[in-house]
Amino acid sequence: MTIPTPLLQPARFAALPAVFYRATAPTSLHSPRLVIANAALAHELELDEAQLGAPDNLALFCGNALPAHGLPLATRYGGHQFGVWAGQLGDGRALLLGDRACPNGQSVEVQLKGAGVTPFSRMGDGRAVLRSSIREYLASEAMQALGIPTTRALLLATSDDAVYRERPETAAVLTRVAPSFIRFGHFELLYHQGQHDEIRQLADFVIDQYLPACREASQPYQALFAEVVARTASLMAQWQAVGFCHGVMNSDNMSILGLTLDYGPFGFLDGLNLAHICNHSDHSGRYAYNQQPQIALWNLYCLASSFLPLVTEPELRAELDRYDGLYQAAYLARFRAKLGLVTECKEDAALISSLLHTLHAYHTDFTLFFRALAEFDTAAGSDSASVLDLLVDREAGLHWLARYRTRLMQETRTQKARQQAMHAVNPAYVLRNHLAEQAIRLACDEGDYGEIARLARCLANPFSEQAEFASYAALPPEWAAALAVSCSS
Repeated sequence: MTIPTPLLQPARFAALPAVFYRATAPTSLHSPRLVIANAALAHELELDEAQLGAPDNLALFCGNALPAHGLPLATRYGGHQFGVWAGQLGDGRALLLGDRACPNGQSVEVQLKGAGVTPFSRMGDGRAVLRSSIREYLASEAMQALGIPTTRALLLATSDDAVYRERPETAAVLTRVAPSFIRFGHFELLYHQGQHDEIRQLADFVIDQYLPACREASQPYQALFAEVVARTASLMAQWQAVGFCHGVMNSDNMSILGLTLDYGPFGFLDGLNLAHICNHSDHSGRYAYNQQPQIALWNLYCLASSFLPLVTEPELRAELDRYDGLYQAAYLARFRAKLGLVTECKEDAALISSLLHTLHAYHTDFTLFFRALAEFDTAAGSDSASVLDLLVDREAGLHWLARYRTRLMQETRTQKARQQAMHAVNPAYVLRNHLAEQAIRLACDEGDYGEIARLARCLANPFSEQAEFASYAALPPEWAAALAVSCSS
């Protein structure tokens, strides 16, 4: 069935040669039903949220109908997975429906995840399961509210169709939105297959569509690579500052625009473990929390190889050598803000490191500690119970707080201004695993989607105390420690 729709335009990506994609028909879901629609994003895209779940639109957004301009696209890319070149991968369960024009004159890509087999499914069924789709819907919007670059979620649909993983599960289709879903792996595959002209075409496309300032540089392709390095370094600092662990930082899961892409086995830290591994399948800890910044650099080296037909090796190395400095500057800026510091002191790095190792020693809750720290009173002899109560080793806590008090004395802001600033960057709410799990169990076991909507409403305002969601800001229950998230979705 083909329906006329004013919602979408042909994808800009389709202007590239056919080597970059395959036109692919989606696989229908039987009797689809709406799980949740994103009112805020719909408003940003000038869509009527109430109409997203209407039969014709729901059919479009779950793969049961085609956009008026024709077949969706499955894009072609490769990647390094767990440090090993995996060859051609591609959109195994994602289809690019088209573009949506935004009020600001820009356009975004609209993509279905879980809409069936594509030419790149590699023996898979092309489906997504409701469990992981709920996690991605909630996480991407939570990251957006935290101010971290990310893909977005517009709509989640499901049906009674069965999908088989370790056990039968419920099928789902997630409608995702982003300026672009182009990955490092799009460039990598072209390089490994000797398609150097196509690398240039893709680089030109990225510059012209998304980063036009690079065209004004004396060496546009070097400027493009430099921009990717800078955006990636900034993204890693933002992840570290909120305790976000991606779980599968393969190069095919890295966005060329510096977006958080592909929410598989991700997680937010509860008790701080600097070596926390959120992916049950990551047996070596390659993508542990404290490894993420250097893994991002490793992936940038992979991307740099793909730019060799466009940029000289010394020029690429010069940009790669800037990564550590860019990351450290962004990291320190983020953590200074978390500590309520405006000025810069050379001792700040040591102060931050000392704090994190103190929290790590006893797995102090990452989110709760930084939120409580805003209430710290700089007056000598003041009651620091709200902070100390979160620390097992009170003596170590008192020692660090004494250093922190001394450092705060170098600031000029009032205590009230500092507290307000800290509350604006230290969230009260993050998508903890047990919160997502509670919503998933209700949805999958009872067909109750209310908790998804309630949790999404809370996470949309992560920095504001909300009495109705007080339980979401509490320490996780003991059973949460046994939750395991893997690549199976």
